[in-house]
Amino acid sequence: MTRNRNIGILIFDGVEELDFVGPYEVFTMSNEVYGHEGRERPDRVILISEKGGTITGAKGMTVEAHVSIADAPALDLILVPGGIGTRREAKNEALLAWLARVSAGCEWVTSVCTGALLLCVAGPAKGKRVTTHWAFIPALRETDGSATVLEEVRYVRDGNVVTAAGVSAGIDMALWLVGQMHGEDHARNTQRAMQYDPAPPYAAAV
Repeated sequence: MTRNRNIGILIFDGVEELDFVGPYEVFTMSNEVYGHEGRERPDRVILISEKGGTITGAKGMTVEAHVSIADAPALDLILVPGGIGTRREAKNEALLAWLARVSAGCEWVTSVCTGALLLCVAGPAKGKRVTTHWAFIPALRETDGSATVLEEVRYVRDGNVVTAAGVSAGIDMALWLVGQMHGEDHARNTQRAMQYDPAPPYAAAV
């Protein structure tokens, strides 16, 4: 039986937009698929920033958070996106403490791209196998030697910690998570509803 979950997506100034918008689309489309089937939409998808209000992404998109970390409900899944802002947030003791605390009660603790840095520094990814954007792999290995950083993978699951490589890999990870929470058939229906069937340009170039 499908149960209700709170899915929290952390956002901050300098966040890479698709890192959080891609998974947001997956999780909310999953709800829409349930709605089209005449069933309850089971998941509440929440954008969370440190202080609430509006953030500005790495590419200039402005987005208003639903809640601040102080007002966020208990979460079943936390997703930490990447972006240039992660370098600053990796020194934000208040945010890191919140992330460590909320992760302890989550069914799934996840990141996209350089969001893995925050999971490592805050603690949930210590001792885990993780991945990140290919260009950040050397830096993550130097910054936090407690995690094993894997290359050439789209996403990695180690226990309840799931980390995805850069940008578009977050969509793949989110669809996998939907499958874990709601079953593979539902995840495939969600993928179809999104018309997500990547055919990258230039694949035929020789």
